[in-house]
Amino acid sequence: MYRIEQEKPADLWEVEALYDLCFAPGREALSSYRLREGVSQVAEFSLVARDTDNTLAAAIRYWPVLVGPKAALLLGPIAVHPTRQGEGLGDLLMRTSLDLARVAGWERVLLVGDLPYYQRFGFDILPDVVMPAPSNPARVLGYSLTSGAWDRCGGEVCKYV
Repeated sequence: MYRIEQEKPADLWEVEALYDLCFAPGREALSSYRLREGVSQVAEFSLVARDTDNTLAAAIRYWPVLVGPKAALLLGPIAVHPTRQGEGLGDLLMRTSLDLARVAGWERVLLVGDLPYYQRFGFDILPDVVMPAPSNPARVLGYSLTSGAWDRCGGEVCKYV
């Protein structure tokens, strides 16, 4: 049994330790991190999953970005502790946070990831969206929170200022 709640400032060290555990060293050198520097995460969709002992099991974060002139949410990172993988926590955090973003009125979500994993949530390749270098265009994925949100939406991804 897991409790899903909004990430709090006091969770920072635990969440960062989870990301360090789950991702390769140098994760902060990725282009998506340049879009996050100096920008506050979107707190209401940045969630943690804790077990009955209050141990952190998973986390997901979102950041505002611009795709051309249009606002989007940049999803990531999302991580599940290695001892908790396979329990559906990534799926639960993904679906819960996307529903919260939809209800809040956001239209589109962007991420850099593996299509075979994220396609099951409705993500697809965004051929007209350009992430900062270095970035593999086949890993630039989008999800529409409203019908047609990515139609006629393209260009370079920039910091939301």
